[in-house]
Amino acid sequence: MAGKPERVGPISAVVCNYNGEGYLRNCLDALLAEGDELDEILVVDNGSTDSSLSLLAAEYPDIRVLALESNGGPCVARNAGLREARNRWVLAIDNDAVVRPGVTAQLREALESAPKSVLAQPRSVVSHDTDRVHYDGAEFHYVGLYSLRNFFQPIAQAEGRGAQQVSGFVSICGLMDRDVLLSHGGYDEQFFILFEDFDLSLRLRIAGHELLSVEDAIVEHDAGTPGISFREDSYPAKRAYFHSRNRWMLLVKCYSLRTLLVAAPGLAVYELAWLLFTLRSGHLLRHLHGKLSFLKNLPTTLSLRRRVQRSRTISDRDLLISGPLTLSPQLVAKPLAARLANGLDRVLGWWWRVVRRWAG
Repeated sequence: MAGKPERVGPISAVVCNYNGEGYLRNCLDALLAEGDELDEILVVDNGSTDSSLSLLAAEYPDIRVLALESNGGPCVARNAGLREARNRWVLAIDNDAVVRPGVTAQLREALESAPKSVLAQPRSVVSHDTDRVHYDGAEFHYVGLYSLRNFFQPIAQAEGRGAQQVSGFVSICGLMDRDVLLSHGGYDEQFFILFEDFDLSLRLRIAGHELLSVEDAIVEHDAGTPGISFREDSYPAKRAYFHSRNRWMLLVKCYSLRTLLVAAPGLAVYELAWLLFTLRSGHLLRHLHGKLSFLKNLPTTLSLRRRVQRSRTISDRDLLISGPLTLSPQLVAKPLAARLANGLDRVLGWWWRVVRRWAG
């Protein structure tokens, strides 16, 4: 008797690259080591100004390259890669990520066992501290932030083993159903970077699709995006701008009107807290610039909102949670900052518990 046919067919690996000359060898060598698990490897170069293209031509002549003329941000590159890939199932990976042996097979197996799931991500660890979780999937905090699972927890103490259903993925690496993602608009190219994976995850979940985090599959993540990733003591100015703008594009596009109304006091408390943070960190002007840019883009956001709300099969009250609020360790390193963050978390959590029943 013939076995059940596989749901996940041939897989294309799509690497998003911008000025990744220093990362590409490790990323591509690890993908090549996956062997027959990958039907093709495609690098989408996002208008790099370093020697990325020369390196690819000289050292990886058999790898297909899609060279974009300019850097439109990772959303543009990822969408281009999804469209260009010759297979429906795509292992989308950033240039600074290195998969450990067998990751593709582990993600495939998890998806075969979960027919409603359209994406599976591996557990991400920071390359210089591989015994500690970096990203492990997330839930949706109602103020428009990820509540990250196992964030910077030692792997030995992290919750969950095997494939776990989660609400949100982090777009470092993931095996995804390209056709489903593109049918929901793919990555929103307005975002450029930051919150783009939250936005896509929320739209997929609103439409009733499921996402997985596969805890036994590991990808090592290097330094992140210069000027955006926050791993040092100084909060990047660009991040302050995109945080201010993109979070509100997500809220207006994806939340029901009733949710926005009942959540408004909690959203206002968070806005005030973040305004004070940007003032203290010297990024107030970038924060305000982000808000002006959000207003400028509002007509487009409202147009996209109609499509999202028409796809809704799950209510916000069943998707959004009250906490815990996840903040980068650098932000709460000092005792006073930690106490203030805990107080903010309690206030926000209390409000959502009061009003959640009335969310749309």
